[in-house]
Amino acid sequence: MDALWDSLADYYGDFTAAANEAGLTVSQAKTLTVLRRGPAAMRSLATTLHCDASNVTGIVDRLEGRDLVRREPSPTDRRVKNVVLTEAGLRAVETVRAAMHGTHGALDALDEEERGALHRLLRRTFAGPASRTATGPRTLG
Repeated sequence: MDALWDSLADYYGDFTAAANEAGLTVSQAKTLTVLRRGPAAMRSLATTLHCDASNVTGIVDRLEGRDLVRREPSPTDRRVKNVVLTEAGLRAVETVRAAMHGTHGALDALDEEERGALHRLLRRTFAGPASRTATGPRTLG
């Protein structure tokens, strides 16, 4: 747990600095990162970002004001608004990712096989509750 905490703290510090350098708050950069995977409904964004829907509205409003995202009706439910990354938003999130020098340096210290193993382990470990077996609560020790 300590190694995971240290890794996440280093990553978060690197991400925060890169977001600030790009003129974004951490919440804005996280939102752009999520949208890099594809459009998302406002409620889905709130769930993914672990925050209240009203917070997402403010974040999206500010990103939309900078032409980094746009809202559009869902093709399956016109009552739902999807948030879509614009070209400028994609450039912004790529700028943040490129500026994460500490993270890139740490990952570059691994060879291709090690990076692949890390990726597989992280996906398996943190893929969400549906991917985990129902073996009961985990204990930390």
